[in-house]
Formats: sequence, structure tokens, C-alpha cells
Amino acid sequence: MPTLFEPFTIKNLTLRNRVVMPPMCQYSVTAKDGKPNDWHFVHYTSRAVGGAGLIIIEMTDVEPDGRITDYDLGLWSDDQVPAFRRVIDACHAYGSKVAIQIGHAGRKAEDAPTPVAPSPIRFSDRYKVPRELTTEEVRKMVAKFEAAFRRALEAGVDAIEIHGAHGYLIHQFHSPLTNRRTDEYGQDRLLFGVEVIEAARRVLPESMPIFMRISAVEYVDGGYGLEQSVEFCRRYREAGVDLFHVSSGGEGPIGSGGTPGAEPGYQVEYAHTIRRALGVPVIAVGKLQDPRLANRVIEEEKADLVAVGRGMLRNPYWANEASLTLGGSPLTPKAYERAYRL
Repeated sequence: MPTLFEPFTIKNLTLRNRVVMPPMCQYSVTAKDGKPNDWHFVHYTSRAVGGAGLIIIEMTDVEPDGRITDYDLGLWSDDQVPAFRRVIDACHAYGSKVAIQIGHAGRKAEDAPTPVAPSPIRFSDRYKVPRELTTEEVRKMVAKFEAAFRRALEAGVDAIEIHGAHGYLIHQFHSPLTNRRTDEYGQDRLLFGVEVIEAARRVLPESMPIFMRISAVEYVDGGYGLEQSVEFCRRYREAGVDLFHVSSGGEGPIGSGGTPGAEPGYQVEYAHTIRRALGVPVIAVGKLQDPRLANRVIEEEKADLVAVGRGMLRNPYWANEASLTLGGSPLTPKAYERAYRL
């Protein structure tokens, strides 16, 4: 059976282990131009030094007003590419592979003067009412995603992750809760996501994998459940997704229909269900910072990779410490070897 510290290969991408640093926005006050700065360089490179197999750079937006806040990253300009390349090259030097999560916040763009969305439904009372995108603007948005994918490729990524989770724009399109349109993008709520995936496939080499992060369930009245997400993942896989990164929620206040559990690994079964139903690799995420639990998820073949967010925020060398906890060897570079001598 596989273990957390065995290599994993998908298409042309081979990871040294199955530990993933998931995308986590840094809200760096010096990143108003959308470019990774020294904070991001240290943040990501240190996790590469610490042994992570895959690092997914935080949600990187396709236009300035598509950011959650004005302090988030973007790839709407060719001028931004060199700053990303600097981070990616450094992570590669320490043995990690790198993906970038490309997305758009839609109605959850907090600092946009007027956010845009599939329908003019605001996220909550403290958010602005978004403007409904016209049909032509939706098509242009697909083109903006395509341009960002091209720039990510130029920056040297090993994979792309499309953000279709957590109540952001693609999620807003495929959810009945937030898409009340009557045009083609309302009659087929998956169409926008499919077109974004097809745009990625046009830009990327066939040998490069496309990941997609999805929310498997919506914890809100009127939202979708796991059965529905399995079916939209099936459609997204047919469009070109190679791997799903399975999370949940994010579309609104918790509804009376249920609340997410707080226990470690509470989203693993969602990932397992999608993996089993579609025969597609998955990343499990959600309070998996206990190395033994993370390893058990892989051993029991409930997921192919494990993303550790909180654990890696607390400890850049989480992967290294997990390897030692599980009886393995240090993962850090030669410069740190003497720290492990008896």
C-alpha cells in the first residue's frame, strides 16, 4: 500500500512525496501590485526546504478586481511573471514542485468598487451587491483565465489548479444558490467552469496536469450536496481536469441544514467518494496535520495526496517532522544534516 512519503506521478509531474502545501492567501500589504514579494519568497521557499512534495501558490487572480482583497496576488499582466518565476525557481532548487491556483473572487471580492458575479446576490450583509456579468463579459472572463494560465506557464509552474471552491466565481456559477441566470450560463450552470478548463487545456501542454479545487458540499439551505458534486466533477473531468482537490463550504453563512464537523479529517470522505466514483486522483484536505492521520489517509487509499494547511503555517518544516515521526529520514537539505546526528 502507498504511504505519505512515497513518490506520486500524474502525467509528467512526479512528486518526491505526497505532502501538499495548499493555497493559503497571505494578504501581504506590500502586494498591491499583485506580485509576490520577499514575504512570499520566504514563505514558499521555506516549505520547499522543509520537504513538501508539492507547493500550491495561493489564489492568484485574473484581474485586479477579482481579488479577495487588494493585498492578494494576480497574473493579469506580463509584468507580474518574473516575480512568480523567482519564487518557483527557488522552490524547484530545493526539490519541491509548484502549482499556482488561478481564480476570481466574484461576489466575494471585498475591495472591488463593484464586484461581479453570475447573479446580483450578495454574499452577506457586510458585502457589496455584485453586478451581474453580461453574457459577453462571461466569455471575456474565460479569456482572462486563459491569459493567466499562459502567464503561469511562462513563470515555470509544474501544474495549474483552477479554483472552483469556497464560494468564488466558478463555484458561484455552478451553484443553484448563486446562479439565477437565464442565458446559456444559467441554463447550463457548469458551462463557465467547463470553458475555463478547456481554456487551460488549450494553453498547457497535454503532459501537464490540471487540478481543480471544489467544494464537495454546501453547508447552506438551497445548496448542493455530495451526489451533485460527484456529477459536476464528472463533467469537469471530461473537460480536462486530471485531479480534484476536495474541500467544502464557503458559499454563505452556515444554513440550518447542517454544519461542518470540526474533527480532524472531516472532509476526507468527500475526497474518497469522488475518487471512488470517478476513478480520478484526489487531494484530501482539512485538519490533517497529525502525521499518522495523514499517512493513514494515503495507506487506506482514501486520497492520493494530503494537503496540510494549518500545520504548515505553524511549522515550515512540517513535512520533515512528519517523516521523522513516521520513522523516515530527514527531508531537509545537507546544510541541516548535523541537526539529526546522534
